[in-house]
Amino acid sequence: MLPTMVDVVVVGGGNAALCAALSAAEQQASVLVLERAPESEAGGNSRFTAGAIRCVYDGVDDLRALMPDLSEEMIKITDFGRYGEDQFFDDMGRVTEYRADPDMVELLVRRSRETLRWMRGKGVRFAPIYGRQAFKVDGRFKFWGGLTVEAVGGGPGLVTALTEAAQKNGVTVAYGARALGLVADDAGVQGVRVKQAGKTREVRCKAVVLAAGGFQANTEWRTRYLGPGWDLAKVRGTRFNTGDGIRMALEVGALPWGNWSGCHAVGWDRNAPPFGDLAVGDNFQKHSYPFSIMLNARGERFVDEGADFRNYTYAKYGRVILSQPGQFAWQVFDKKVLHLLRDEYRIRQVTKVSAPTLEELVQKLEDVDPVQALATIKAYNEAVRREVPFNPNVKDGRGTVGLAIPKSNWANTIEEPPFEAYAVTCGVTFTFGGVKVTTDAQVVDTEGEAIAGLYAAGEMVGGIFYFNYPGGTGLMAGAVFGKIAGASAGRAATRANR
Repeated sequence: MLPTMVDVVVVGGGNAALCAALSAAEQQASVLVLERAPESEAGGNSRFTAGAIRCVYDGVDDLRALMPDLSEEMIKITDFGRYGEDQFFDDMGRVTEYRADPDMVELLVRRSRETLRWMRGKGVRFAPIYGRQAFKVDGRFKFWGGLTVEAVGGGPGLVTALTEAAQKNGVTVAYGARALGLVADDAGVQGVRVKQAGKTREVRCKAVVLAAGGFQANTEWRTRYLGPGWDLAKVRGTRFNTGDGIRMALEVGALPWGNWSGCHAVGWDRNAPPFGDLAVGDNFQKHSYPFSIMLNARGERFVDEGADFRNYTYAKYGRVILSQPGQFAWQVFDKKVLHLLRDEYRIRQVTKVSAPTLEELVQKLEDVDPVQALATIKAYNEAVRREVPFNPNVKDGRGTVGLAIPKSNWANTIEEPPFEAYAVTCGVTFTFGGVKVTTDAQVVDTEGEAIAGLYAAGEMVGGIFYFNYPGGTGLMAGAVFGKIAGASAGRAATRANR
């Protein structure tokens, strides 16, 4: 049975929501989390992630603070490098084309390290992302792309750890509880209307944190805001992120903010289900494309697969794939790089073909012009700068010469059998548009004033990401702004109780 009154209500059940709940509880506030999904599907998009999280670190000592069980043996054979605030700022500016809100970015970057340490103190465990972010070359690993840390157990492990921490700290989590609207008047937000088990009731509170995700699972909203064709995209994560939190905020006057026509969208198995499958998790993604060439239905390349590290291109290439004829592409590899393919290429539910010759391979590429595909591969092979050594851990400059669409790095010829190809389409992760918040994570209205009692965090905060996204920044932003929102809401509630 839902309580009729608490200090803080958090709408959502993922990383941002649970961080907000924990942070509000630190302010001695009573906290209720409303998770729309049943417990078996709880955790929002966070549960579908691989758990990678981008943070500032100045060297191995910072990493040891997060991962105290990091062994001396692994430290000796690993170049962790550093990822300083300057690098994080540069990455956020570059990939968002310098449109990201500078105040939001400053909070994200400067609080990333302390927020992860806070999460560690709550019981979340972290580990280095070997295999996905560092390849072993000449007996040594080297991390690249500014992404080094993941939650143990991936997204499911992160959600489980945060949920257990929340419950240990007195937070009540209600499952199957869909927030329908906010209870608000001229004095601000004072509660939430909730439907659970077929009954609608009001829960009164001193403050609300909205952390209910974007609108990526809402086909109508995707088409309305992202544009024609986006109704055809797959949804990588939860089926419950239909924009409820954003809608509720807008209904009480919140200011729409950020890149409403933009989203995080990746290469996703062509035959994956319409929404994420928790049994498969993040493994429908296909992120080893920098070592491939990608062919569309015409048998042509359409993008520079090696323009940058995967971390800085994967979130925008889904849009490019969606714009191809038939909304799909094939990633083509030869034997030389098969050992570098990520684990998601080895799952049972994969759309894959293989062949001992290129002539046989192109005939197996469903819905592709085989004659043009073979010609494209041969032209690409001729253009590869073979004299430049291949190194998967750095932008190696091993590119092509003379092609209309170059490949800038990691350009291996496709000539050594066996050959493998994987079919991908577009998978939407989350939408970039949301509502405007202050640096205290308080929601701002269309008059530019903060809405009393209303805070927001996670995917529904607008102004952080535009066009693209550095890998691992979504979980980090969710945690940073969840912690800020929870603390602000908790303080507001405890002030009201005095």
